[in-house]
Amino acid sequence: MSKSKLEFILQMIDDIEYIIAQHNGIVTDALSHRISKPAVLMSFLQIGETLGKMKFEDDILAEYAKGAYNVRNFIAHDYEGVNMAIIENIVRTMLKPLKEAIECELA
Repeated sequence: MSKSKLEFILQMIDDIEYIIAQHNGIVTDALSHRISKPAVLMSFLQIGETLGKMKFEDDILAEYAKGAYNVRNFIAHDYEGVNMAIIENIVRTMLKPLKEAIECELA
């Protein structure tokens, strides 16, 4: 397990959280802003790419890695067709648990 890769992923998650905080915590505002939207998508792309290259013994992190890599492919191969409702749902429901799982792995 690469500690530096997990720390990189945490930084990408922190970047997404920071961007959303800049929009008063309103996810939809961040995802519709012309600068914030591509920044969030690029962060997700980086998370998926990094997790996709890692091997996990932990089933939870392995599932996150699979899903994150699928999101990465979705963004990378159909950038204009990205369904932002899916990205919004990921931000609202999956980002915090992923962050917590990585923090536990690093502890």
